[in-house]
Amino acid sequence: MSKEGSLEAPTRHPIAWRDEAFYDEAALDKEMRRVFDICHGCRRCFNLCDSFPRLFDLVDASPDEMEGVKSEDFGQVVEACTLCDMCFMTKCPYVPPHSFDLDFPHLILRARAVEAKKGKTDFVQRQLAEMDRNGTLARVASPVINWASDVNNKPMRKAMEAVAHIDATAPLPKFHTRTFVSADRGDPVRANAEAPAHGKRKAALYATCFVNYNKPSTGMAARAVLNHLGVETRVAYPGCCGMPFLEQAELARVAENAAKVSKELVTLIDEGYDIVALTASCGLMLKFEWPLIVPENEDVKRVAAATFDIDEYVVDVAKKNGLPPGMTALPEGVTVHLACHARAQNMGPKAAEMLKLIPDTPVDVIERCSGHGGTFGVVKPTHDLAVKVGRPVFRTANQQARGHIASDCPLAAQHIVSNVQALAEKDGKTAPVRAPEHPIEIFARAYGLLD
Repeated sequence: MSKEGSLEAPTRHPIAWRDEAFYDEAALDKEMRRVFDICHGCRRCFNLCDSFPRLFDLVDASPDEMEGVKSEDFGQVVEACTLCDMCFMTKCPYVPPHSFDLDFPHLILRARAVEAKKGKTDFVQRQLAEMDRNGTLARVASPVINWASDVNNKPMRKAMEAVAHIDATAPLPKFHTRTFVSADRGDPVRANAEAPAHGKRKAALYATCFVNYNKPSTGMAARAVLNHLGVETRVAYPGCCGMPFLEQAELARVAENAAKVSKELVTLIDEGYDIVALTASCGLMLKFEWPLIVPENEDVKRVAAATFDIDEYVVDVAKKNGLPPGMTALPEGVTVHLACHARAQNMGPKAAEMLKLIPDTPVDVIERCSGHGGTFGVVKPTHDLAVKVGRPVFRTANQQARGHIASDCPLAAQHIVSNVQALAEKDGKTAPVRAPEHPIEIFARAYGLLD
């Protein structure tokens, strides 16, 4: 019996990227028209990102609705999608197991895969996706690279924009000579023997490429918090999870990384360690995207079942084992942005839940896309769109005027802080100087674990 919408939990099919039919352009066009016609008839996702307004504008300008839309115009709909998964997880009533079987993000992924197979992908974005290569090389010359990439270095940024098409106004992550992995090795620690969880929990911190190369302070904060909670920790980084490759629809590269990383992580699972991802996007990859790309890989299945996001893990320890005393209030308060890739994991607002464990600390929650979307937020063709999508977030954070702005997506945090500062300056106000933070850094601060 057919029904309007679905109250059942959404499910997803494995991505058939190894099948030749996946790349059949006629079949893809037929499927895009089917899905886009359903979206046009529903329009619940009109305010999520620019893909849907672009689609609806195309349909509204056509004399024959969907039938009159040209296939070559679908590219502008594909371009605006950041693969945030919010349409699938929070809005669409027609996702599987509904008979309409609609998965908009994975349809967009398929369209990009077809273009990638034809060699029609952006060279710069492909190079930006090589996170381990870039991070390894950047360690050697990080002071020079950070100087050149600073937004205040206008001549260099203008040159980067002209040559590499990276928007001159987009803040870029900094690189560090000392990675999180090397910092961990150089500063061994022990779990707090007085904490309730001591001897009961072991966590392998999956460093992630961003934390390892760009924000080792987040990793050190996570390690400090877990050790203080009595959790024994180890740091593991076999390589990037492949999310940057997923954005470019290089699915074979994602599968390669999934096999490599999971093979090492399962050895830690065998030793009794939980796997704890330090960024939301990587948690999503390990838990959900890997099993859909290499569903036959037993290592991937085991990793998916054993993985927590860091915020999720702290909340789990608090509930099951308890927390040691000693947290102090942060009266200046926190604005916490719930990243799309955290929300897509369907685990609840764990970042906010964790921060609300801090006594007498105001916590404001923003549950809307920041617009960043990886390389989407920094390259010239889509940077302005990333700012447009994130503008409601920037306005809200500016109005809340809390002392800290945090997100479990580090790129989103940087994007928000930069644009909140710009918004305040535009209004003629002096905004407080804030550094983009991860919620775990706020939690470490409340325990007095940060310098």
